[in-house]
Amino acid sequence: MKVLVTGAAGFIGAHVCRALLARGDEVLGVDSLNDYYSPQLKRDRITWIGSHANFTFLPCDISDGAALQGAIGTRRIDRVVHLAAQAGVRYSIENPMAYVQANLVGHAVVLEFCRHSGTVDHLVYASSSSVYGGNTKLPFSETDPVDRPVSLYAATKKADELMSHVYAHLYGLPQTGLRFFTVYGPWGRPDMAYWTFTDAILKGAPVRVFNHGDMMRDFTYVDDVVEGVVRCLDRPPAPGSDVPARVYNIGNNRPEPLLKFIAILEQLLGKEADKRFEPMQPGDVKATYADLTALQRDIGFAPSTTLETGLGKFVSWFRAYHKV
Repeated sequence: MKVLVTGAAGFIGAHVCRALLARGDEVLGVDSLNDYYSPQLKRDRITWIGSHANFTFLPCDISDGAALQGAIGTRRIDRVVHLAAQAGVRYSIENPMAYVQANLVGHAVVLEFCRHSGTVDHLVYASSSSVYGGNTKLPFSETDPVDRPVSLYAATKKADELMSHVYAHLYGLPQTGLRFFTVYGPWGRPDMAYWTFTDAILKGAPVRVFNHGDMMRDFTYVDDVVEGVVRCLDRPPAPGSDVPARVYNIGNNRPEPLLKFIAILEQLLGKEADKRFEPMQPGDVKATYADLTALQRDIGFAPSTTLETGLGKFVSWFRAYHKV
């Protein structure tokens, strides 16, 4: 199978590329390598994917339709895993137009490519648990209302789901959206708590603990997420269905208190965190918790990595990568 992976130099994207290559797929990876966080880390992920006869990487901004089409050229693409996006809830307050361009325009460009390709029979794309906004009913279910986002990032991800539904309805393009819940693990993102906390604890720097520690997250290990992505990719919605579009939660189905998360890191690192308790940040939510009933029913997905195991693997990678 020939698969286009957008955001191939990203955290989840690099892991997905490796998983697809390991089972024999041909992968075309594209990524803009922007400077939201270290471009060197992104280049290192591409190196980690490795030289592979079935892997081609091309720098490309997917919000530029001509550039994307030029990168793909005459290559046949059977399926698409669309992970490229401007990530981060808090940064969307500082730089909203980056989210409009990458997440809205970029998603539309990918939809148009798939529509006109003549060969793509399934698009799997990244949504986010952020779409649930300030919902207080737990766990979050795909049938819950998601029309009150609390960040622009969340709004763009919900808009992506709506655009995908339209393209499935109008053009019969089979699509699966995945609402990721706090993904962590080796080769992760430097703007995420597991990375910033680990870095701060090792350096003896203060750790900012928002909402005074009264927060819970459904932390999901990256290998579990990749398994879910690949399983979904292999099971497109039936093209004969009314609207061949699905949206699933993909999480750990087990929310963990933020202070427990910090305590595990302290134990793994052998150092106590200098915790600075602060109010809730704008755009943030108190708790996330994924209802996985639909994903388990339809593709047999069941996460298997505990927080202790996953953080242990991340800390080992972090020490090796930074030579700490």
